[in-house]
Amino acid sequence: MLTLTENASTAVKSLATQIPTETGGLRIAEASDPQNGYALSLAPAPADGDTVVETDGARVFVDPAASVALNDRILDARVEEDGSVGFALAQAV
Repeated sequence: MLTLTENASTAVKSLATQIPTETGGLRIAEASDPQNGYALSLAPAPADGDTVVETDGARVFVDPAASVALNDRILDARVEEDGSVGFALAQAV
């Protein structure tokens, strides 16, 4: 299952404050063009079939197609000085 670092958890919780619901989180889905990796969006709730990963109050919804590919990955995040957030995936050891 996808796991989150402390940085990713903090970033997801911060982003989720933009959603006017307690059940919201970050959704990861396969991008329409596989060369582009994954599509990230804020979602008010998981879609049907999504895997829900919750770490320290941060909720990430992973669509069924991406769930298989991300099963053994770690999501990390970095917040830039301008407030933008960059996410990265690493292989779990």
